[in-house]
Amino acid sequence: MKPEPRGSGRRAGDDYSVGRETAGTEGAIAMATAAITAERENYLNQEYGIKSWLLTVDHKRIALLYLLSITFFFFIGGFFALLIRLELLTPAGDLVQADTYNKLFTMHGQVMIFFFLIPSIPAVLGNFLVPLMIGARDLAFPRINLLSWYLYIIAGIMMLHCMLTGGVDTGWTFYTPFSTAFSNTKVIEAGLAIFVSGFSSILTGLNFVVTIHRMRAPGMTWNRLPLFIWAHYATSIIQLLGTPVIAVTLVLVVLERAFHLGIFDPTRGGDPILFQHLFWFYSHPAVYIMILPSMGVVTEIVPCFTRKRIFGYKFVAMSSIGIAVLGFLVWAHHMFVAGISLYAALIFSMLSYLVAVPSAIKVFNWTATMYKGSITFATPMLYAFGFIGLFLMGGLTGLFLAALGIDVHVTDTYFVVAHFHYIMVGGAVMGYLGGMHFWWPKISGRMYPEALGKLAALLVFVGFNLTFFPQFILGYLGMPRRYWQYPPEFQVLNVLSTAGSTVLAVGYVLPMLYFLWSMRYGKIAPANPWGAAGLEWTTTSPPPTFNFDHTPVVDWEAYDYENIPAPEEARVAG
Repeated sequence: MKPEPRGSGRRAGDDYSVGRETAGTEGAIAMATAAITAERENYLNQEYGIKSWLLTVDHKRIALLYLLSITFFFFIGGFFALLIRLELLTPAGDLVQADTYNKLFTMHGQVMIFFFLIPSIPAVLGNFLVPLMIGARDLAFPRINLLSWYLYIIAGIMMLHCMLTGGVDTGWTFYTPFSTAFSNTKVIEAGLAIFVSGFSSILTGLNFVVTIHRMRAPGMTWNRLPLFIWAHYATSIIQLLGTPVIAVTLVLVVLERAFHLGIFDPTRGGDPILFQHLFWFYSHPAVYIMILPSMGVVTEIVPCFTRKRIFGYKFVAMSSIGIAVLGFLVWAHHMFVAGISLYAALIFSMLSYLVAVPSAIKVFNWTATMYKGSITFATPMLYAFGFIGLFLMGGLTGLFLAALGIDVHVTDTYFVVAHFHYIMVGGAVMGYLGGMHFWWPKISGRMYPEALGKLAALLVFVGFNLTFFPQFILGYLGMPRRYWQYPPEFQVLNVLSTAGSTVLAVGYVLPMLYFLWSMRYGKIAPANPWGAAGLEWTTTSPPPTFNFDHTPVVDWEAYDYENIPAPEEARVAG
């Protein structure tokens, strides 16, 4: 059934997004008053008080609890990064001692990966949007959803205690036998903190899989699902299958360290290479836990601000599943210099090239969607542009690392640091910020200042490249990672990198400030400020507690922008 043209951006039969039914017939005035009251009632103001938030089972409120939590840990991890860059401003290593520097880069990595990057988009935007996008009232297991946040907080408190009582210095990878036999820092506490956070990740993935399978609105077929949902479905598969592996691995590290078992320590008959196999079997797919949701965000933003249907819907959807599957087959490319056989290294090298294909499909389809589109340069679109460019740089340099000869040369140099950050920070964080700007009107009911949004996007892009591009050159020239001192000839590039990190820090702080400002002073957001497709835009901003007053029926195809004219707000933003 072809949808009717919608000048207002609303679909035929969208009355469920406007008001609530009023029991009884008290007359026209009473009904009108009740309708106005119902319009104003939303998930933010239905209940008040700390208890109503700490015991909530509303997926939207839980998303905001996650938002506050991961923002806190993001700035802790960012503070460690700033200290690292200040230490590397001079060759002599005159800010902190070597032991402290080891703890700084270790805790920076552990906090950023396990307490920000992995939960960022799934736990915040995924929690908020998955039910809205498929027409559900909530996630399948609301109490388990709340439990996942409490597990995250417990793990975060354990990690904070670890930091405040001495920290850990093993690197975020916990490589054995150093972590089990030689380090005299808080290895057990850090390992257990990440172990607990893994259960939070598992519960979130479980909730998404069941919700997507069982709670889609009538007419919401698999071929009509938003690609954001496909990305989270693939991410959830990785969380469910991969996270238990890292959990068991860290338990084995704790047991060996505490009871001197011979699991990984070669002096007791253990095998340190076994640890690397187990660790990277999860930790390489974990890269896709971080990047797949960002890809889903970009796939929502690009069609909206080009006013075109996404190019190759099924290819984009299946490429998400392909990344999830192939991501489990390439872990040993982290181990080319660890002593694995040459034949195994050749196989993993070829598989590493293969896993680049689904990502390339996405980049091609985003580009093809923009071709001859009516592009609006609003803030979310600027972040999408930044994501595509930086992810492309990170992906292409990954191909160098998949080549055996080059990998041997640049392993454990700053080339690897730069590649990883182009994917994770340039990709995952750009996607996260793009999604926050795109859906902020729906989350808060307010618009943010567009000019400041564009400035922040520019600062993040410029600051990021100034920070990490010099590190490609440093790595190629041979500067090893994790060293607190370096030869003087590397100082100019390190100064550039440190200068870029200050610009990047300003770009990250700015959105937090104007988001907070907009909560009180921002312009009231309409239900669909961008003229976007998707069920989440058919309900009020902010949404009511149970998302929709009546179960929506989907009778249109995904991304039907031919029938949704761009609103005035989007034109002004451009």
